[in-house]
This record gives sequence, C-alpha cells and structure tokens, in this order.
Amino acid sequence: MEGKEKKGLLTKIKDGIEDQDAQIQILGTFVRLGVVVWSGFIITLNYLELPVVKKSGNSDITFVASVFTGALATFGLSTGNNNKDKGNTVNCPMVKKKEE
Repeated sequence: MEGKEKKGLLTKIKDGIEDQDAQIQILGTFVRLGVVVWSGFIITLNYLELPVVKKSGNSDITFVASVFTGALATFGLSTGNNNKDKGNTVNCPMVKKKEE
C-alpha cells in the first residue's frame, strides 16, 4: 500500500477520460454548475431574513440575476415564459416528445 498514492477527484477524472476535449467539457460543466449554484445562493440570501446577516436598505441583485439566467441558458433552460399570447403551451422538448 506504500506504493499507491491517493488520487484526488480531478486526477481520477483525468485518468478515466483520455481525450483532452472531453476533460475540458467536463471541467466547463462543473464551472457552469458552480456559477449556477453560487448565483442561486446569492439570490436566495437576498430574500431570506437571517438574524446574523443585516441587510442594507437597497440591495440590487440585477447583476447576479443576469449571471444566473445566463448560466442556466448554457444548460438549455430558461427562467421566463416567452409564449404569453400562445396560451398554455410549454416550450419543453420532453413535453413535446410525450405529446407525439
């Protein structure tokens, strides 16, 4: 057991996937997911009232909300409903697949 070193998560991923493009795609996905989690956390904190954290009177989360929306868009998700005048149609590939 002395000859074996403990491998970290990134080393295991690197050893498991030999193609460098696939490694970069996986790393990019983790970074985008991290941005979604971070921005979602900041937006959630804006609406929570915690006794430890004191809020300033005017907090503007426009930038964080735009980062959140942009990061979700890279995964193919949208936060708004653009089909207001078309009735109750849902713009989701899985729903369309079930209807067919």
